[in-house]
Amino acid sequence: MTCWHQVPDEQSYGVAIYNFSLEEEHKIKFTCGDAVHIWEECDDWYRGCLVNDRNVTGIFPKSYIYLKECTVDKSYVNLTECAGDGTATPLFILKQPPIVQEITAVLREWGSHWKKFYVTHDKNFAVIQKQIYDLISDRNKIIRGTLPTDELRRITKQVTNEIDTGNKVLGLDMVVRDKQGNLLDPDNTSTINLYNHHKNATERINLPKTEAKETVVKTAIQQFSHIFIVSVKNFTCKMNEDAELLMTLYDAKDYRPITESYVVRWSKDGLMRDLDQMHNLRVMFTDLGKKDLERERIYLVCYVIRIGAMDTKEPDHRRSSMTMIARKSNDEGMRRPFGVAAKDVTGYMSGKSESDLEQEFSIPFYSCEKDNLEQTLRKIMIKDPKGEFKQNQCLFVSWKLLHGDVKQVREENPHLVLGNVVIARKMGFPEVILPGDVRNDLYLMLQQGEFPKGNKTSDKNVEVTVKVCNEGGEQIPGVIYLGGDTEPLDEYHSVIYYHEDKPQWFETFKVAIPIEEFKTSHLKFYFKHRSSNESKDKNEKPFALAYVKLMQNVGTTLRDSEHSLVVYKIDHKKFNDYSTDYFDLPSTIDELKLSNNKAQAPGLFYTGKETFVIRSNICSTKLTQNVDLLGLLNWSTHKDTLRQSLESLKVVIDQKGEEVVKFFQDILDALFDILMDNADTEMYDELVFQCLLAVIGLVSNNWKYQHFEPVLDLYIKESFSATLAYRKLIAVMYKYVTNIYDKADREQLYKTMRSLQYIIRFITRSRLLYIKMHHADVNDDFNSILKELLDGIVQLMCEQSDNTLREQGACLKYLPTTIPDILEVYDAKQLSIFFFEMLSNIPQGKLTKQKMMTTDDIVHSQLFLYPECRKILMPYITSQIKRLVEQTEESYFGHRILNFHVLL
Repeated sequence: MTCWHQVPDEQSYGVAIYNFSLEEEHKIKFTCGDAVHIWEECDDWYRGCLVNDRNVTGIFPKSYIYLKECTVDKSYVNLTECAGDGTATPLFILKQPPIVQEITAVLREWGSHWKKFYVTHDKNFAVIQKQIYDLISDRNKIIRGTLPTDELRRITKQVTNEIDTGNKVLGLDMVVRDKQGNLLDPDNTSTINLYNHHKNATERINLPKTEAKETVVKTAIQQFSHIFIVSVKNFTCKMNEDAELLMTLYDAKDYRPITESYVVRWSKDGLMRDLDQMHNLRVMFTDLGKKDLERERIYLVCYVIRIGAMDTKEPDHRRSSMTMIARKSNDEGMRRPFGVAAKDVTGYMSGKSESDLEQEFSIPFYSCEKDNLEQTLRKIMIKDPKGEFKQNQCLFVSWKLLHGDVKQVREENPHLVLGNVVIARKMGFPEVILPGDVRNDLYLMLQQGEFPKGNKTSDKNVEVTVKVCNEGGEQIPGVIYLGGDTEPLDEYHSVIYYHEDKPQWFETFKVAIPIEEFKTSHLKFYFKHRSSNESKDKNEKPFALAYVKLMQNVGTTLRDSEHSLVVYKIDHKKFNDYSTDYFDLPSTIDELKLSNNKAQAPGLFYTGKETFVIRSNICSTKLTQNVDLLGLLNWSTHKDTLRQSLESLKVVIDQKGEEVVKFFQDILDALFDILMDNADTEMYDELVFQCLLAVIGLVSNNWKYQHFEPVLDLYIKESFSATLAYRKLIAVMYKYVTNIYDKADREQLYKTMRSLQYIIRFITRSRLLYIKMHHADVNDDFNSILKELLDGIVQLMCEQSDNTLREQGACLKYLPTTIPDILEVYDAKQLSIFFFEMLSNIPQGKLTKQKMMTTDDIVHSQLFLYPECRKILMPYITSQIKRLVEQTEESYFGHRILNFHVLL
């Protein structure tokens, strides 16, 4: 006997995910998307009715329904809508954000109107269709629950704008909302507020669609970060050995790669070596900025390097399979040039052309048996490959340019980045450096060399082997990477060019050494002749050596430039591979010219005939190449040049902001340590204060570094520890405030006012730390020196000269932001008296608009919550409103006056 059980209320609401239309008795019919009210369940079946039509009842399969968690309002029962058996209809409350439920209701309401537009060929059909699709997309993003709070707030506001605009197109009622997009309750909202919101909603709806979209605030990382995603479909080329496909974005004007390589290991059978990635060979070239997209010529380049014997030969099928296996294992490891595939993608990067991952491009492959890989690439770029292209040899790929960082792209395009998508970063910092983006990557390019054949009958087949070693000469394993997200290597082996005495490699790889080992590490280069004869090749030893230290003697890292290294010939009779005698020898040609050394050590000697050139590029948030910045960070050991280091820091901040934000907290620590180390003198106070203004201005006024403002907030809250800094900061501020007739000091005063929020925060935090350190209330002169500073600001606002107009305006704009911090260390009533005197002493007719905005900020601040503060400030505010109402400014300041009336 079939037994039916009643379902719990929270599982009584479901949505159909398939059509169900069996022509059988007692079975319900519904289409995908219909909502159902579930009453009972039995094995694989539910029994219930349609939510939209309670008379349609019956049973239906469980597998066709997706349950949505909900609550049932028992107090609400629609008696006019009952099921066929008389069951009353409850009110379902889904556990979703209110905006999701509003979108759902709007889509259902718009659906019928949209169909009518289609039937009547209405011109608004396409408009409503696009808005419906946009709302569906936004609803999916919200339902996933992965959006951060600020992004959810932004999408909610965008959705409400879409709904209001669509309602107007359809001739439906306007919905009045607050600034966050929430529906307003007329019973709890004043008439003036309702009017203002209604007016704002009308103005917003009447804006052109494009203009309305431009008002959406985007963060710097969303505006200036881009990703070029590439999907590899196939590589059709006849090969007798396995190969490596190294793909990168390439600047065809400067002739250098932009990004790390994406490495695909391809088998001679025409398939990728990792079969798990067969349908997901995708890479995201990240960290691309606006300047990267605007490069004159950008190519997607694929270098093909075959792995195997020196000479490629057709397989001899007459030999046994065991012989072939043995031969393959002996020859394995030689990297030989095979060819290049490249295509101009400038139009797709700049946005002039668009594509998606469904559109496939074929990139012709050109072999390079005669030329090196770089020469072949340059011939392709000048459209002169000399007929080396063979029909049906192509790389098949698709690509798409996406906007935003990796997190944003994954959220907005989950279907494009499913699974293990490789990330290949730009070989340099992005335009927007995110806090917490810790990198210590050294990109090394083997450029070229010259190796005379000597007593040999033919030129050498030179292979360069690169090792990373510590100060003891021991190899550091697993720190070399061929490209993005590849397995680490113990050593790097270059491509081998056959009988070439002047090889040009132009190969790039990454060295990622732990920061604690970087300072004592160096690169060691071995040069070896690789013979095509198997037995001879086994006995070949390196014939030369070169090295370079990663840190220079002055404490900075290896410069981002070309380096001509000294190549030392090896005498194996005397050479000890485990010795570090080569440290006594100059490593570069520049060092050799300045050295009096004979340039020889046991087993090593310099002939001057061999040359070797590399190029380095370091991306590190921990190590600097800037001597001036290093001088400040190490100020305690170079106190005699401290003034010069502080002056140099200001120049570095103006010219190389990206270097400063990498060492943001270290620089702030150094500045306050200098203040505390010179507590008894004012020698460096003003200079340190100016550097502090420059650092604050860099992160608060520059869009590139706006993401470091939270870092500054966190530093003040958790890392800042200078207990006596408040005295020195107040003293310097007072000097600038009272010395307004000096042009240089007036310029510093303007910078101070723009950074006022953080300067005051440093002062109050320092004072609180001082009080905490003494474990009691401190009866000293703090209140008097702070009051002296505030009185100086009052006198500044009394100035009638236009020379100080900029400084006065900045003070009015930024001073209200300091109220919460000042109240932590200063009496609220005294602060109210200060604001009253400051506003009252501003000359009539001067800064009227900014004065009203400042008054508005004060009214909405914490200060206005205290009755004694309101008693002091109210007379000024009411008199100001009365004066504006009586004058012509009424229409100009009408909206603010209305707000004041509501508040007062």
